[in-house]
Amino acid sequence: MKWQDGRRGGNLEDKRGMSGGQKLTLGGVAGVIVLLIGLFMGGDPQQLLQQLQEQTQQGGEANGEAYQSTPKEDNLIAFADVVLTSTDDVWTAIFEEQGQVYQKPTLTVYNGSTETAGCGMGRSAYGPFYCPGDQKIYLDLSFSDELSQRYGAKGEFALAYVIAHEVGHHIQQLVGTLAETNARRSKLNERAANKLSVMTELQADFYAGVWAHHVQRVSNIELTYEDIRDGMTAAAAVGDDRLQEQAQGQVNPESFTHGTSQQRVFWFKKGYETGDFSLGDTFSDRSLQ
Repeated sequence: MKWQDGRRGGNLEDKRGMSGGQKLTLGGVAGVIVLLIGLFMGGDPQQLLQQLQEQTQQGGEANGEAYQSTPKEDNLIAFADVVLTSTDDVWTAIFEEQGQVYQKPTLTVYNGSTETAGCGMGRSAYGPFYCPGDQKIYLDLSFSDELSQRYGAKGEFALAYVIAHEVGHHIQQLVGTLAETNARRSKLNERAANKLSVMTELQADFYAGVWAHHVQRVSNIELTYEDIRDGMTAAAAVGDDRLQEQAQGQVNPESFTHGTSQQRVFWFKKGYETGDFSLGDTFSDRSLQ
């Protein structure tokens, strides 16, 4: 994947060294005691927590503590920025073709844990995720190593696929899909809700494929067949069936929330081969119902 000549300038927010979990740790036991006392005295929990975190952050800065980035992380930051910017360009063009204005998401890079607006505390153990509340994608750069070492999804395009997938959820947020599916899931039993979740995730895979189809047309990123193969390998690596087989030696289809490896590859490939935004209606696919 040739990306070094790609344009940078996406909405990238670097919160490494400022994660919510780290801030709270700086406060230590004394900070927790202060928080509990404030709660017993009738204080606002959110306001007290915010004050505690601000104080511990200021204390860390006063002591000269600053996050030290590595050359590897700097390269990943540049890569993520180029990929994010290219998704901005692709989806801006697609939305313009439909007479709409694309609202760009923010990519927040963090380590350990971080606060979100409406999605609770984000943690690196969760993997990359999109939060509709603040329209941000959250990514711990260590996930790049996890992709190759734990999931066997090697190559730079594997991480590009992951970012494009999360941008796919942002597309769903903009067009109202996420709000609709979340409302529907709250009224369904667990099995039906899981099926709806699978459809939602597979559509995001499709949108990632649509981005891959158009990216060379609107940016200086160059892809090869091997890159697309890496993307499909990444999609297969995070299939529910494969993950469950690795974790517990058996699979339970009724508990799937993201789709099988075969399904994820199929929808990513369909998006890549067609590049047609209108063909990603996973919710009408009878095989998923």
